[in-house]
Amino acid sequence: MFRHSRSPRLIGLASAASALALVLAGCGGGNTTGDSGSGGKLDVVASTDVWGSLLSAVGGDQVQVTSIIHDPAADPHSYETTPQDALAAQKAALTLGNGGGYDDFFTKLADQAPNAKKLVAYDIAATGDENEHVWYSFTSVEKVADQVAADLGQIRPASAQAFTANAATFKAKVADLATKTEQAGAAHPGQKVIATEPVAHYLLETAKITDATPKEFSEAVEQESDVPAAALAEVNSLIAGKQVQAVVNNAQTVTPVTQQVVDSAKKAGLPVVDVTETLPVGATDYISWMTSEVNALSGALNS
Repeated sequence: MFRHSRSPRLIGLASAASALALVLAGCGGGNTTGDSGSGGKLDVVASTDVWGSLLSAVGGDQVQVTSIIHDPAADPHSYETTPQDALAAQKAALTLGNGGGYDDFFTKLADQAPNAKKLVAYDIAATGDENEHVWYSFTSVEKVADQVAADLGQIRPASAQAFTANAATFKAKVADLATKTEQAGAAHPGQKVIATEPVAHYLLETAKITDATPKEFSEAVEQESDVPAAALAEVNSLIAGKQVQAVVNNAQTVTPVTQQVVDSAKKAGLPVVDVTETLPVGATDYISWMTSEVNALSGALNS
């Protein structure tokens, strides 16, 4: 999926970074043993802090995690890599990107780590759905955790059992989130919502909540083009008539149109559930972040 720059967002530094990165990639040898990093830890690199959190959960004290995007204002679609990013990639024993067109910058970055295990969450998930926001698919997250554990175990066999155990612990928490989400939806069957952008597509799918947003509206927001008047009118009608239970709002994509939808929901007395694409300020890991989002969705359904 292609996007132009968005607001509020942080655009990466240094247009010459790619040229410098090639130089950096040629410096020194590749990481052939995987035993890099301070204190014997494995250097692992993720495109965003969402996947960095998963690497931390599975790798535990055996890994040193670098998340290239770790700022809630940064946009993976338009991020430009820095020399520091290139250095991190060069040392990596394993890289984990989202894929699916979400973080194309990371594919080029991972290429600078020729000896690293290169994982792509979207490919591992294999949802059969073109929606790339697979971190909202709990089943997909569990698959990625298993693959990370397996690959880290190949890099460092002596810790393979620990990686598997860490993954099992993490997956149990993810499974609990899935159950909670399913129960929230089951308690309110047939519910519909409007989404300012289909970021939480898989979360709504798990809860069996219908996204009633007109396709033309969603596509226009994602492509940063003008929303067709008819689509916007339909959204406003659904909200004003309270034909939907809530508005699910991507808080990291703020446009005049999405703000209007949020304002309309508040005016109509409908709850607004904010979701994000990376860890928001104050969130420390995937589980705590996703728990707060599931709780917010559940609260909206109960209102």
